[in-house]
Amino acid sequence: MTWTMPAETAPQDRIWMAFPREGQTLGDTSAAREAGYAAWANVANTIAGIQPVSMIVDPTELDRARRMLTADIDIVGRVIDEFWLRDSGPTFVHAADGSVAAVDWIFNAWGAAGTWANAGNDIGLARFIAGLAGVPVVPSLMVNEGGGVHVDGDGTVMITETVQLDPDRNPHADKQRIEEEFARTLGVSKCIWLPRGLTRDYEDFGTRGHVDMVATFPSPGVVLQHDQPDAAHPDHVVMRDLRAHLADQTDAKGRKLEIINLPAPSILTDAHGFVDYSYINHLVLNGAVLACAYGDPVADARAADCLAAAYPGRKVVSLDAREILARGGGIHCITQQQPSPLI
Repeated sequence: MTWTMPAETAPQDRIWMAFPREGQTLGDTSAAREAGYAAWANVANTIAGIQPVSMIVDPTELDRARRMLTADIDIVGRVIDEFWLRDSGPTFVHAADGSVAAVDWIFNAWGAAGTWANAGNDIGLARFIAGLAGVPVVPSLMVNEGGGVHVDGDGTVMITETVQLDPDRNPHADKQRIEEEFARTLGVSKCIWLPRGLTRDYEDFGTRGHVDMVATFPSPGVVLQHDQPDAAHPDHVVMRDLRAHLADQTDAKGRKLEIINLPAPSILTDAHGFVDYSYINHLVLNGAVLACAYGDPVADARAADCLAAAYPGRKVVSLDAREILARGGGIHCITQQQPSPLI
């Protein structure tokens, strides 16, 4: 049986998230931890004003979550380690009859990315969420994360060689095996392989190249791509090379890709080095797009205009995402959409 992952623009029933819990990723000071809690809560509360949200909360954080989240958010207690739900949770797909199912990838904390990464308590989380959603599980023996794939809903997926072929994720896999598994689980017939991701994604709190920081499909045949116009930033060369690579690609229908550049903000560094501030890491909702903002009014507004043009009919809502990016990802990384059934 083959399943199909719909485009993120397809109608959605709800968004799934996980509430932060104490640990190295959240921060080592009270102020840092409070900033992390506030950033996640702001995203969840904003989404809840648009469509349903379910939040997985570690028992140690239930009281805090109830204080910080709006009453219409469904809070579910379960022991967890990581709170990047797009990666630790399931990827939702459609069956041939239009019903919804949940792909249960193996999650090993981004190839055990560092001493901070832990997935022990996240084993079974995808199946747990599938049970809450009342949908069947599609098991997979591939190590993968939701942030490592972007589909166009028309047979094409974008992935990166440094994620799915990572020896700490899938040491015995080759491109053919990965492509066959994505054909089975996501219903794609064409994999566009990107050679790498953004520079900071290979440092502490990185995923080693998730595509959802680099490029996405707002519609079939069209790619929104991160652009770093400042030559002082290492991603200037990275994205120049990726742009040339994508220009040579075709999708599952044989179309040459229309590439739209989405420039990064003017901010180049933070206290830890070069930033990976990317507007690509946005969340598409029913009638809206939740965009990252970075305290650069000109670039934030330019990005919002670009996203509004790429997703016509959807209102763009921008939220300050710097505290999320400081911990290794963006708004897309901490959320996972559950599509509506087609029946």
